[in-house]
Amino acid sequence: MNMKAFLLALFTILIWGSTFAAIRASLQGGYEPGHLILVRYLIASAFFFILLALWPGVKFSLPKKADLIKIVVLGWIGISIYHIGVTFGMETITAGTAGMLIGAAPIFTALIALFILKERISIMGWVGLMVGFTGIICIALGSAGPALTLSKGAVFVLISAIAVSVFFVLQKQLLSRYHPIELTAYFTCAGTLPFLFFSPGLLTSLQNASVEAHLSALYVGIFPAAIAYVTWAVALSIGKASSVASMMYLEPAIAILVAWIWLQEWPPTLALIGGIIAFSGVLIVNSFGKRREEIPEITTGSTKVQ
Repeated sequence: MNMKAFLLALFTILIWGSTFAAIRASLQGGYEPGHLILVRYLIASAFFFILLALWPGVKFSLPKKADLIKIVVLGWIGISIYHIGVTFGMETITAGTAGMLIGAAPIFTALIALFILKERISIMGWVGLMVGFTGIICIALGSAGPALTLSKGAVFVLISAIAVSVFFVLQKQLLSRYHPIELTAYFTCAGTLPFLFFSPGLLTSLQNASVEAHLSALYVGIFPAAIAYVTWAVALSIGKASSVASMMYLEPAIAILVAWIWLQEWPPTLALIGGIIAFSGVLIVNSFGKRREEIPEITTGSTKVQ
């Protein structure tokens, strides 16, 4: 990987990894989860349309009628369900734990691709899936601390991980017909519509939130969903896709580190051990999991959401 692609990819992963701590900071600073989601994606939607207007070579047009329903449904899955699960889940679990659970999403992606895209998985791939699921169980059980129970927050975030995995797999056909920035703008707008349900009480939440909470909400509305997406797309365009995508393995570790520095949070020991196990499973699946004749693209797609 050339140095420019490496630096852009690293910058992107640093932003995506910090997302979980920023969400947690907004929640602790007075935002209700639904209000935070709504504010964040109103900002992101506006920013994306500005980006579309300025991005060279991208001409904005309405999606094709045949693709409209699929785009809306995928927007609800990859944006609406994902962010509702993550944000409401992080009311009760640490930012690092949430980052590790989402970091295990490629495990679900590989399994979904097996059934939907008929991608064949090798014996080592199945080993990786079993290792990954063992890690996910440890993270989920460890999220509640020494009680070893499955916390509600962990369930919400696991639903998000499954949702984003479905999103990654089903968007592949659309990526062949639309520019990635254009397609992500469609997904963002479609996914924002259900968040209007959280409009009641928004003004009160904004008035009660701290300055840090507002700055964190602004940060997650602009940087992870827009600026980081652009830097990721550029990194993929100038670097080897597999090498750039491998940088995503750093995201859970960055999420833990940022949460420790910013919020003085540290995941429970069992959740941390589970994160290491899940990470090992992801590595096995992505490195040895596909048959030689298969060329996977599911984890290098440009429409990563955060």
